[in-house]
Amino acid sequence: MEIEGKIKLIDETKTYGNNGFRKREVVITTEEQYPQHIMIEFVQDKCDLLNSYSVGQAVKISINLRGREWVNPQGETKYFNSIQGWRIENLQVETPDQNIPPAPPMEAFEPADDLKEEDYDDLPF
Repeated sequence: MEIEGKIKLIDETKTYGNNGFRKREVVITTEEQYPQHIMIEFVQDKCDLLNSYSVGQAVKISINLRGREWVNPQGETKYFNSIQGWRIENLQVETPDQNIPPAPPMEAFEPADDLKEEDYDDLPF
């Protein structure tokens, strides 16, 4: 599955437990009639994927929906869902390099009016 939107927040990487489990959260605001603020978590080595992104960028994130069951000490069963990201792509169009001169108009490629047709037939064969 994929979700598109603009980055609203990128949290810092947090480490949990003795095993060094890492998690980093990002909030994406969808661009639709009723925008949604969706929190997506990146875990372990995927946390580093967010390093080159910043707030305000338009992105597409590939996600997996995760669900788990937990039984509390009173014996009640609870269910939790999470959205886990595994790839992120920039959707913003790069601006063209301003050092490239504009292309000449098409008229520049047409022959001048003062040339005669026989002037074009000067091939040696």
